[in-house]
Amino acid sequence: MGAASRTKGAAFEREIAGVLFDELGIRFERDLEQYRQGQRGDLIPDDPAFPFVIECKRRKAGIGCDQAWQKQAAQAALAAGKIPAVVFRFDRQQARVSVPMRAFCEAWPVDVWAECTIAGFCFIAREVMAERAGAWAPNDYRDQRDRIVGKEAEA
Repeated sequence: MGAASRTKGAAFEREIAGVLFDELGIRFERDLEQYRQGQRGDLIPDDPAFPFVIECKRRKAGIGCDQAWQKQAAQAALAAGKIPAVVFRFDRQQARVSVPMRAFCEAWPVDVWAECTIAGFCFIAREVMAERAGAWAPNDYRDQRDRIVGKEAEA
């Protein structure tokens, strides 16, 4: 990776950290160990209850989240015991976030991911954090999942 690419990536990580702070009130800092060690996310939250490991990707062009990015985030999340998330943006486009459907309900297959806006991702993060804190019972989307992908989707 060249210096210009690292600079672009670092700037994007700082930008996303700022947006997440504005939306969630949680401070994020860049994980500088990510370059020395594998299986680490790009941003470290100051709240240990934050349920996601975030991988940030900034590219010139593309369509949707690359499966290699999802795999990288999944490996880092597995090591941390959290949920993977990929925040990505292509030039002249809005940032998007890709998360596994299991962030919503454990019954979804592990390889099914969805994309949303950063605001949508922050909503999901707040919901997961509230559920884990015992603020309310979790939603069970099995019926909805079964209508969409069928009962054979049990994993």
